[in-house]
Amino acid sequence: MTIRDGVIPVDKPEGPTSHDVVAAARRALGVRRIGHTGTLDPFASGLLLLCVGRATRIAEYLTGLPKTYRATARLGVATDTDDRTGRPIGGSDAWRGLSAADVEAALQELVGPQLQVPPAYSAKKQGGERMYERARRGAPVELPAVPVTIHGIDVVGLDLPDVEFDVECSSGTYIRSIARDLGERLGTGAHLTALRRLRIGPHDVGVALPLERLGQPDAVQRAWLSPASALAHLPVAEADPREVEEVAHGAPIDAPAGIADEALVAIVRDGELIAVAEARGGLLRPRKVFA
Repeated sequence: MTIRDGVIPVDKPEGPTSHDVVAAARRALGVRRIGHTGTLDPFASGLLLLCVGRATRIAEYLTGLPKTYRATARLGVATDTDDRTGRPIGGSDAWRGLSAADVEAALQELVGPQLQVPPAYSAKKQGGERMYERARRGAPVELPAVPVTIHGIDVVGLDLPDVEFDVECSSGTYIRSIARDLGERLGTGAHLTALRRLRIGPHDVGVALPLERLGQPDAVQRAWLSPASALAHLPVAEADPREVEEVAHGAPIDAPAGIADEALVAIVRDGELIAVAEARGGLLRPRKVFA
C-alpha cells in the first residue's frame, strides 16, 4: 500500500495499547515512521491520531488539543489504579442514599482549572522510572499535582452506582482521576469502568478508521487527512509563490490582518502545508518548514 505523509484517525478498540496500534499501522501500511498524539489506556477505546511519515513533525501541534471523552464511573469501590483493572482498596455503600442532584453537583465542582493528582499507576516518570513500574513493585508513589482544565462535564446516564458522563478537558487530564475525585467528594470511593475518547480538538471518532481496516487501501485513503487538514484548528495564511520561496528558506513573511502575536499559523499554498509559523510583530516567523 502506498500512503502519503499525513494523519490517519483510528478508532482504537478496547484491549490493545496505543503502541500496539502504532505497530499494527506500521505493518499494514509498510511505513516505519508513525507516531500517535496521545496515549489511551488498554481498557479504553476511541480516537487516536496517527501521524504518518513526515507528518510526525506536526504531532506537537495536535498533542496539546483539548479532548472529549465518554466515561463511566462506579461509585462504592476505590481501586489502586483508579480503574477497573485495579485492586479494591476501599469504598462505601453510601451511594445508596445519593440523589441525581448530589452526583451532578459533585461533578460540577470538578469543572474548571485545577491541580489534579495523577493516578499512582500512570506513565509519568520520576527519576527515569515510570510510576506504574514503581507502583507494581510496591514502592511508594507520590506524584505532584499538575495543572489541568476541565472545560465541562455532562451526565448522560445515571444508574447508581454507575455514573456515565461526557467530559471535555485539557490535554494531560486523567479521567481516572476525575472518577477517583468524584468518589472522594461523595464519600463513597469510585473507579473508572469504561472510557471512550470521542474528540481531539476538531477531530471526531465518528470519521475514524476501525483498527481492523488498516489493511484496506480504500478505507485508509478515505480516512487520510493531509497535514494542512489535520491542522485545521490553526489560523491559515495563504502564501503566494514568492512567499513560499521565502518561507522555504526560513524567512518571515507578512502576517494577515487580525492574527494575534504569539499565535501559531499554518502557512499553506493550494492546500499544501508549507510551514507552521509564529506571529510576532506583524510577521509570520517559520518554526517548522515542510515545503
